[in-house]
Amino acid sequence: MSSPVAMPPDTYPPLPPPMPAVAVARPPKRPGLALVLGAIFPGVGQLYNGQTAKAFALFAAFAASIFLADEVGMPFPLVIPFVIFYSAIDAYRSAVAINQRHAGRPPLIETEDDAESPAWGVVLLGIGLLLLMNNLGILQLTAVRRFWPLLLVIAGAMFLRRALQRRDAAAVAAARSDDGSAV
Repeated sequence: MSSPVAMPPDTYPPLPPPMPAVAVARPPKRPGLALVLGAIFPGVGQLYNGQTAKAFALFAAFAASIFLADEVGMPFPLVIPFVIFYSAIDAYRSAVAINQRHAGRPPLIETEDDAESPAWGVVLLGIGLLLLMNNLGILQLTAVRRFWPLLLVIAGAMFLRRALQRRDAAAVAAARSDDGSAV
């Protein structure tokens, strides 16, 4: 009444070879994320990239420009968006350069080395001293309100001088190539 139970065969077909693991190399930094973080709050994109001194300098510049916009007025309200845009663009460019170095290629964009630039420490030192002197009454930043157009005059003079130096250097280089002397 019962039927014989079928036994499995002694040999099974071989298993297929395992699929090779495909390793997707992901760059160490996401430039888009660094851009967004730098635009949301100055310095956060730089923290993401591991640039601590630059992050603190940008945060201090942002905080100081807000303080000075309230305390002094013009031109400091114009500095606030500049600091935000600089932070976002710099975070993006730095993330791209970090990824290029990680891939073993020279960076497409000339940036500083992995080591933090001493200029960021100088910026923090200058902002801190300026605000401290204002708080101690040594320097009255409200007096700057009257003289801020002088900053535009100085910047214009610097740009004009630099343009004239480039033009003179190009003229000297053209004269040397006309003479046939080595450049």
